[in-house]
Amino acid sequence: MNLSLHPDIQRFIDEQVRTGRYPSPEALVEAAIADMRDANETELDDAAIAAINRAEEEADRGEGVDLETFRADFTKRFKSA
Repeated sequence: MNLSLHPDIQRFIDEQVRTGRYPSPEALVEAAIADMRDANETELDDAAIAAINRAEEEADRGEGVDLETFRADFTKRFKSA
């Protein structure tokens, strides 16, 4: 199979091979496809779906925090750990 890739993608692949993360471009593509397959096969369990639904309901009621506040709190909490 021959593929034409966007130059940015080709540079990324070349860099991954050059640094030794993957032994070849083919190995990188195979790993990426395997990751995509795994991601597509992963299903949320009932507890995860319930948690997402609760979070959406809280956000709808205005009980959530904006991303920047969350990020600052998260960073502060784990930098001190």
